Amino acid sequence: MEAPKESAQAEDPGPSGYAAARLRLLQDEARSGPPRRSALAELTDGWLNGLFAAGAAGAADTAPGTPPGIALVAVGGYGRGELSPRSDLDLLLLHDGAADPGAIAALADRIWYPVWDLGLALDHSVRTPAEARKTAADDLKVHLGLLDARHIAGDPGLTGGLRGAVLADWRNQAPERLPELRELCAERAARHGELSHLLEPDLKEARGGLRDATALRAVAASWLADAPREGLAEARRTLLDVRDALHLTTGRATDRLALQEQDQVAAELGLLDADTLLRQVYEAARTVAYAADVTWREVGRVLRSRKARPRLRGLLGGGKAAVAERSPLAEGVVEQDGEVVLARAARPERDPVLPLRAAAAAAQAGLPLSLHAVRRIAAATRPLPTPWPAEAREQLVTLLGAGRPTVQVWEALEAEGLITRLLPDWERVWCRPQRNAVHTWTVDRHLVETAVRAADLTRRVGRPDLLLVAALLHDIGKGWPGDHSVAGEIIARDVATRIGFDRADVAVLACLVRHHLLLIETATRRDLDDPATVRSVAEAVGSPGTLELLHALTEADALATGPAAWSSWRGSLVADLVKRVASVLAGDEADDPYATGDGAPASAEEERLAVEAVRTGAPVVALRAEAGGGAPEGEGGAASVGSAEAQAEPLGVELLVAVPEQGGVLPAVAGVLAMHRLTVRTAELRAVALPAEMPGSVLMLQWRVAAEYGSMPQAARLRADLVRALDGSLDIAARLAERDASYPRRRGTVAPPPRVTVASAGSRRATVIEVRAQDAPGLLHRIGRALEAAEVRVRSAHVSTLGANAVDAFYVTGVDGAPLAGERAVEVARGVEEVLRG
Repeated sequence: MEAPKESAQAEDPGPSGYAAARLRLLQDEARSGPPRRSALAELTDGWLNGLFAAGAAGAADTAPGTPPGIALVAVGGYGRGELSPRSDLDLLLLHDGAADPGAIAALADRIWYPVWDLGLALDHSVRTPAEARKTAADDLKVHLGLLDARHIAGDPGLTGGLRGAVLADWRNQAPERLPELRELCAERAARHGELSHLLEPDLKEARGGLRDATALRAVAASWLADAPREGLAEARRTLLDVRDALHLTTGRATDRLALQEQDQVAAELGLLDADTLLRQVYEAARTVAYAADVTWREVGRVLRSRKARPRLRGLLGGGKAAVAERSPLAEGVVEQDGEVVLARAARPERDPVLPLRAAAAAAQAGLPLSLHAVRRIAAATRPLPTPWPAEAREQLVTLLGAGRPTVQVWEALEAEGLITRLLPDWERVWCRPQRNAVHTWTVDRHLVETAVRAADLTRRVGRPDLLLVAALLHDIGKGWPGDHSVAGEIIARDVATRIGFDRADVAVLACLVRHHLLLIETATRRDLDDPATVRSVAEAVGSPGTLELLHALTEADALATGPAAWSSWRGSLVADLVKRVASVLAGDEADDPYATGDGAPASAEEERLAVEAVRTGAPVVALRAEAGGGAPEGEGGAASVGSAEAQAEPLGVELLVAVPEQGGVLPAVAGVLAMHRLTVRTAELRAVALPAEMPGSVLMLQWRVAAEYGSMPQAARLRADLVRALDGSLDIAARLAERDASYPRRRGTVAPPPRVTVASAGSRRATVIEVRAQDAPGLLHRIGRALEAAEVRVRSAHVSTLGANAVDAFYVTGVDGAPLAGERAVEVARGVEEVLRG
């Protein structure tokens, strides 16, 4: 019954009839969202139509009618028919230039002044079509507004002509205008931040807001690319609904959702509370932001291909299309045209690890996952078994250790629901706001940011995999009631067990999550000179290794919280506490945590290989791929990677190499493996005891290797290359350099620099050189060559690759068989580090 009254009053050209109808419409609780915005636009159209008709008649001193050559046009948001309660009216008075300028000015006054009298914000202009097109060519924002031009009153042919010309200009100028629009969006995001994480977000200007949604419409209008449609319209509607409620509750034309207004806005929308409101806003913003990322990548790809097409056509001698180059990254994963896509032979339905492998490869390469690849994976991949295979766990750690590129890859997985499929507990922290001014991010993004920060600290710890997973899980309990550290400990145990960590590692992860605030709270609130304070921390932590991890996690957590959460002063307090606790824990350490392995008893198979190596005077190679046939556990700290539980499902294939003891064995074997694109997951090098009647000694190398992609080479082929490497007829360094040069340089991750140190209490019979570095093809070969160049003897080695991080320990002596002197040991360590940095 109200609609006819509104229409009747809207026909009154004065402000009072329109104002009354407008007020009733905004107060009608039955009408909200898109219907109300459309109704408000329609009501405003009718009022302005009346103003235009009355003004045209008055200016021409004639009867009311549709004057030729003049039109009133809505542009921008009003042009789209989306009027929020306090939206500006964006109007263009268009004329063909034939009318008297004075008459045009008088008509404009008869329209603009009633709008101003009503207190409505007005963005207005008076132009001919030629002037409008010229202004659009000079001002991108004007051009964007004209793309949504809509006729209100006057000559519809004039409006239609302008709209057609503006769209044609936009499409013709798209190669120049779209990069300009992308830069405008990036500048706005830098100024206003990310809508999906701000406590007081700007619904229009922040990244993922209404401006970005409008930009996506402009890209689609160019016919050059289009945004992913799924969820985008709903996300845009959510943001518009929230802005409507914000306008109604504040009575102001504001787009900033301030803290003190969020409860009222939530109530206006019928939501439970302000947190529910923010979560809806964040979800919508992420949808828009992800669609924008995908769309702008596609725009870049299309523009690059257009530039390259004439040149390629000339090179190919005709119009034959060039096939985009595909570079392998991992099994089933390749790079194509700046994105990570699935290989043609990939079978997601048969490969449950593929989502994590593709994500890890993309993050390590610093490249985005293609939308098509993510959606295909999400649609076809089967769930991972419980516990996860070892490869899945390693790929997760590799993804988390990639640093800043992890964020965009993680967001791509989130957008298609893959993260909650892998980690169901993620649902409770996803888009969860943190009502604390210190926190910059939502809970879920804070966890990812902490992993990013932790990736920079992996050289400080012996178990970077545990540090990265603890960083991802440390606040996972914030999705549950009560103390989030207590709840998080329970969840962390469950998640770590599901991921496939053994009991000892699960206990460490649970401890890190439970006590992730312990160091910072104790250091800043307790008396560190009180022995009881230090003892209580030592009892909670339990071991030097866990303390080392907790120290790094504390720093990563604070750095990911916000600028106010960490400072040099806080860092020094925590470091002082860690030093005191370490002193207490030092009494529990074994005097000799590593063993050299000299004379260790050999298994029957190892003895057989060793005897064969002595008999032939050449290396002997054996591959063993069956599950459960893993190498024996390492002999001490750095050698052990998981327990027997984890070894029951090993990662890769076991490779045994027996070589008569001689110089250069380690770099030779490592180099041959690198040549064959085999990744070393764990490795042991030690001398084995031979039967008394056998002369000489044998080095036994016990490796766990995995092919980067493709199948494993045959043992005979590996042995042939190893023989050539040892006799000097195979230049491994040159072969590796040649292969690296043949592949394009990728941006990749900016990994922390390598760290090579001398273990202070490593061994009584050898000097322990510890290497912590980013894993890379040929890394172990380079380390071995550096140690050979330093003229030291490698008596034992314990190598492990945890995700993308290599954590290695080498037991070296001088040529006399004695441990190195202090200065000499430091010199060797420094030399190895320089080689790795070079």
